[in-house]
Amino acid sequence: MEATGDQLILATGGYDHSIKLWQAHTGHCIHSMRFVDTSQVNALDRTPDKTRLAACGYQCIRLYDMETSCTTPVINFEGVQKNVTRLGFQEDGKWMFTAGEDHRVRIWDMLSPQPHCSRVFDCQAPVNAACLHPNQVEIAMGSQNGGVYLWDVKSEVHDQLIPEVDASIQDVAISPDGQYMAAVNNKGNCYIWSLSSSPNQQLSTLSPKLKIAAHKRYVLRCKFSPDSRLLITTSGDGTARIWETEHFTMWRELSVENYWVWDAAFSADSKYVFTASSDGIARLWKLQTKNAERKYTGHTKAITALSFKDEIVSE
Repeated sequence: MEATGDQLILATGGYDHSIKLWQAHTGHCIHSMRFVDTSQVNALDRTPDKTRLAACGYQCIRLYDMETSCTTPVINFEGVQKNVTRLGFQEDGKWMFTAGEDHRVRIWDMLSPQPHCSRVFDCQAPVNAACLHPNQVEIAMGSQNGGVYLWDVKSEVHDQLIPEVDASIQDVAISPDGQYMAAVNNKGNCYIWSLSSSPNQQLSTLSPKLKIAAHKRYVLRCKFSPDSRLLITTSGDGTARIWETEHFTMWRELSVENYWVWDAAFSADSKYVFTASSDGIARLWKLQTKNAERKYTGHTKAITALSFKDEIVSE
């Protein structure tokens, strides 16, 4: 369960320069924090112990304490330029990665009192997305020039491919079982690769598997479910679509008509999904019924990022 009492906590952030913490099971907002007056929230993620929340935006990365009522960040990361688009944590919390439009993916040492950048990868183009492989040493990245990269943080070995020319990669995801990697672009397409590794390899091998015409418009995010059986894609066409990874066929469509669906997060049991959309509302969907079970209302502008980590979401 979440660190804040016995509550399951949903975190949301967006264009109104605020971050809100919600009781996931009631929809009640329990805490609101000011972000940066000059930036929307691009991404949110929690430390593995669930006590702190990291947020990134234009020229800023901030870390907030989730266990107190303090509305100001406990850490401001220094030396950040341009838009920071993604962030995430290594499973033990030893380091954090960030990606940004300054072309770079950075590794931040989180064990020192003042976290500092210890490693950098240059994608030679603005980076829209990054995610950590479950092996905890490889990072997948997607850039605005259409490049998809895989980088071994320890050895510096990397690989690059361009699945589609003249298309911007908007997000990348690797399934928790390590079998698949997905990348989505601004033309509505989703590309799937099979991942494999062997003891004598320094880097996982990417084998092209499938191209899916996932949406009619801009795809914004893609994420695999914790059980690796589902993939969600969110889009500017007002839908989030759920794909079964056995054959990558569409299983469910969740509609938020006339609004962009910016982000999504699965519950730990893979039976529920949260979405964030440009109407300023986050929703909890029960996948079996396609019903929006709960709405989280309080943001005054588009919600562009959310974070949820739990053990189980009950009925």
